Amino acid sequence: QVQLVESGGGLAQPGGSLRLSCAASGFTFSRYAMSWARQAPGKGLEWVSGIGSDGSDTRYADSVKGRFTISRDNAKNTLYLQMNSLKPEDTALYYCAKGKTPQVVPYDYDYWGQGTQVTVSS
Repeated sequence: QVQLVESGGGLAQPGGSLRLSCAASGFTFSRYAMSWARQAPGKGLEWVSGIGSDGSDTRYADSVKGRFTISRDNAKNTLYLQMNSLKPEDTALYYCAKGKTPQVVPYDYDYWGQGTQVTVSS
């Protein structure tokens, strides 16, 4: 069955960096777009970034553009999110999500992991 396991979350200071990872199994990773989404306390789910199946197409929400970088290693079945210049408003539970097609379609996913907590605070 499809499994997505996120890691790399934690506490960071404003202006700091974190790198999230998502280990995927149970499906042919290289055939599907992948996304990161987040949910802050008391707020709805927000799509953060997506990457096409071969890594050539990357997209970002305006709130993270220029600060976050999504990437993938299809040989390792792993998705990454490099987060730089972190802000307190980036505090959220971050989820890895599997797309339904090779192309990035925000909010269009069929599986997601349990999430990893990111807290940005001084």
